[in-house]
Amino acid sequence: MQECRISPVIAVELVKGLLSDLDLVRCPDEAALLQYCYRVAGTVGVMMCGVLDVSDPKAFAHAIDLGIAMQLTNICRDIAEDAAANRRYLPASLIGDLGPEELISPSLASRPRLRQGVETLLNRADRHYASGEMGLAYLPLRARSGILVASRVYRAIGTRLRAQGSIFWEGRIMVSDRRKAGLTVGALISASGQGFFWRKPFGHDASLHDALFGLPYIKLGHAIR
Repeated sequence: MQECRISPVIAVELVKGLLSDLDLVRCPDEAALLQYCYRVAGTVGVMMCGVLDVSDPKAFAHAIDLGIAMQLTNICRDIAEDAAANRRYLPASLIGDLGPEELISPSLASRPRLRQGVETLLNRADRHYASGEMGLAYLPLRARSGILVASRVYRAIGTRLRAQGSIFWEGRIMVSDRRKAGLTVGALISASGQGFFWRKPFGHDASLHDALFGLPYIKLGHAIR
């Protein structure tokens, strides 16, 4: 941590997020979910900035967003698996106060709400993916392609889930090795022609962090509207 200039403050937030999984997990609303995603994944983005020798503090917001996007994708993919472990990350504000058993085998009445809830979170993830990729130019050139590929491959999980109608209870969504290879090649070929790959953004969409006010490395303002 000292070598990479990683603040203990951000590591403590990660531990807080992991410890919260030991409690009864029943997410009340989207704000609570985003705070959780920040703690268990956005913090990793900040720490990766240190590992990759990124010194510009403006990069942190985009790194946090990419971590949040990936965690939201994880949550949407693993709803039934998490429910089997008595965890419900889907916010009650989106789906009502459903118990885990209703996520493993949803009733016909609850399925439309669940599908819409997943769609809402996938749409939110897409906004965070876009913001994360806008920050690629802060990274050393040697790291940009790898992070871009990781973003595109992870995002494909949500894309496939959406294409299947957000029906998560019929089996865990997987992205085939062939599809991953295609996404990798496509990302690498298109990268050189993407402005965000070479130019730092003018600012960050602060509305993405409305729910994170007061947490470390979160600075509201300078939004792209």
